[in-house]
Amino acid sequence: MALISVAEALDHVLAHAGPLPPETVPLDDALGRVLAGELKALRTQPPADLSAMDGYAVRASDVASAPVRLRVIGEVAAGRPFTATVGAGEAARIFTGGVMPAGADAVVVQEITEREGDAVAVLKPTSKGRHIRPQGLDFRRGDALFAKGHRLTERDLALLAGMNHPLVPVHRRPKVALFATGDELVPPGREPGAGQIVYSNGFALAALARRQGALVTDLGLVADRLEPTIAAIRQARDLTADILVTTGGASVGEYDLVHKAFAAEGMDLSFWKVAMRPGRPLMHGRLGGMHVLGLPGNPVSAYVCAFLFLVPLIRRMSGRDDLTVPTESAVLGYDLPANDERADYLRATLQQSPDGPIATPFPVQDSSMMAPLAKADCLVIREPYSSAARAGSRCVIVKFER
Repeated sequence: MALISVAEALDHVLAHAGPLPPETVPLDDALGRVLAGELKALRTQPPADLSAMDGYAVRASDVASAPVRLRVIGEVAAGRPFTATVGAGEAARIFTGGVMPAGADAVVVQEITEREGDAVAVLKPTSKGRHIRPQGLDFRRGDALFAKGHRLTERDLALLAGMNHPLVPVHRRPKVALFATGDELVPPGREPGAGQIVYSNGFALAALARRQGALVTDLGLVADRLEPTIAAIRQARDLTADILVTTGGASVGEYDLVHKAFAAEGMDLSFWKVAMRPGRPLMHGRLGGMHVLGLPGNPVSAYVCAFLFLVPLIRRMSGRDDLTVPTESAVLGYDLPANDERADYLRATLQQSPDGPIATPFPVQDSSMMAPLAKADCLVIREPYSSAARAGSRCVIVKFER
């Protein structure tokens, strides 16, 4: 297959992806989820006129001038309404959140009163409606407060609870399965033998997917043989994974068997090579309803490809419309040579300056180097065939989340 651009590759990845079916979940599982339908208030808030302060519920006409002495006929606390009516010359002791008793239309705060047994002296005048939260001040029953497609924040959860929704309809979380191929890989904590390296990709990729809201199953390490690779693919299908992510084995070497294994299982391949650096041997296809992303084995290549392609795919399937991390402008930290036919994604640090952020790429951009990737704040993006760029010129970046 010929090289395709990053934009074309992303179009292929998203072409047959859509929001997953809805499910109903409790509020404590709804953070970051996308609503699958409109939600209306099931109650009015406040449900009645309430006192906004501690003080005395009075008739405004009685306290239009002050000082004035009123008879205290009872007490109103939150959750304990007062059944009597406040008449002329009377007051009811009331606390914040208490329901305004009949006859009263203002609250005198306790700071401008003096209690004298069964009476209270009001020292300053108060106007009608003062210190009252009227019924429906926040919202009313039937108000449509959330639209379909809204992604829920922690503040939204409080409002939904107040609307009396213990359960909400949201799009199902994508299920992501991942495995890595390579006889050279050993798990962390084991001493590598001759020619072996410690496996690292899966930890970053699983965390990245979970941060985007996906449910992740790590199928572990798979030997560089066709049969175990096919078995891992079938295991992902048995788990009904929406997305299968593989690392390693997607190139053209004799032991790069991932493509052969997918072909044997009947995968519909959409592309295999992308004009980008790092990440050229990136594969995408579909195996029934399961999306497949075959990522390169080098840690930087795997992560950058996942950042650019897996993140938008998870977001699309979660019902989100902010599919990609937005690009920003920065000042280039040092000179860069002209580019070739591939787009470059250079790991870089960011430093603030009066002219805006300065993006300084690491001098060595080898795709095996994990330390610069961990230290990077962003990727500097250079389009194919970009001319040489001088330090101080403008560049395009995309920030990593911290």
